[in-house]
Amino acid sequence: MIRAYKFLMRPTVGQQMALSEMLRDHCSLYNGALQERRDAWRHVSRTSVQYGMQSAQLKEIRAFDPDCQGRWSFSSQQATLRRLGKAFSAFFRRVKAGDVPGYPRFRGMSRFDTVEFPEDGDGCRWDSTPQDPITRVRFLGVGHVKVNQHRPVIGKVKTISVKREGKRWYVILTAERVQPEPKPKTGSMAGIDMGLAHFLADSKGGFVENPRHGRKAAAKLRAAQQALARCERQSGRRKKMVRKVAELHRKVRRQRLDHAHKTALDLVRQHDFIAHEDLKIRNMARAPKPKPDPDRFGTFLPNGAAAKAGLNRSISEAGWGVFLSILHAKAESAGRDVIAVNPRNTSRTCPQCGHVSPENRPTRERFHCVACGHRAHADTVGALNVLRAGLARRDANPA
Repeated sequence: MIRAYKFLMRPTVGQQMALSEMLRDHCSLYNGALQERRDAWRHVSRTSVQYGMQSAQLKEIRAFDPDCQGRWSFSSQQATLRRLGKAFSAFFRRVKAGDVPGYPRFRGMSRFDTVEFPEDGDGCRWDSTPQDPITRVRFLGVGHVKVNQHRPVIGKVKTISVKREGKRWYVILTAERVQPEPKPKTGSMAGIDMGLAHFLADSKGGFVENPRHGRKAAAKLRAAQQALARCERQSGRRKKMVRKVAELHRKVRRQRLDHAHKTALDLVRQHDFIAHEDLKIRNMARAPKPKPDPDRFGTFLPNGAAAKAGLNRSISEAGWGVFLSILHAKAESAGRDVIAVNPRNTSRTCPQCGHVSPENRPTRERFHCVACGHRAHADTVGALNVLRAGLARRDANPA
């Protein structure tokens, strides 16, 4: 089992400068490798440059530029080139799938914020001074950096990454650990129905309210973005406002993560089996296609794009994908079973008689079966049907 840990670092002023230089040099390596691939494809008979070819050039690059590229970890530079290779692999995969992908682009210093070390002990060392009561991580060319370790790291550290978020620096670890002891059985099972009015409803009639952190911070964020738009380019005030906007976004993101972690932990502690809808969030948040006017060339008919844009913002703000990822990870650690089921007609099917009809749900919250007269909250009905579908899938495919 692989688990990730993220800790705040406390670098000195000199270490911050060294970390910034490390990001700058890795960004330069990334952009240079991207330029080589572009030039080879355009000017050398459409030659495709692969990761292995560029990795073999690292020794010469480090010897040519010892003051910049030569002072950092060789394996971390390989990881940066491998990162570019993954970007091209994803690009060609989307091309073959018929999508309209964006070509991998050059990164500015503000958009290149992570350096990965593929192995603990190769250019980096986690907690390299165990006799010191203060946790430290050592990076080649930077030194021993203090770490605010707020929880223990369980297992063997596999990879270490450095990440910059605004003015803060973080170290991200991935550790491999054995399967922990499962939590005691509770004998409870639940289905959950994701929504926007309520963040989720369970099959027992409970609801978790949608905190809407993004909407609460919208006024402050709008004012900060308007002030940023009025700033002169390259001015000190503009840099200050950029940091303020980033800080507001960071606060909303952390609030959303906190809510997702707490909600998932409550579900895992209370239930042995959890079923949820297999939501295709990217498809749900897709913009509607334009409708050309057949009578007037170059004009379009109304397609509800404005209303759909508001719905898409609400879907993105809810953070369903992040929550479900956290739920699966916590359930695996606790020894719980989580199953995703097809959400088709789950809110239109009567849990009493099984009748399926769009008329069973006259409003967003009300459920009234036209066949048997059963009444309930529509989200609770959806959660009940999700639980039944999850149990049927579990019994059909026993472990």
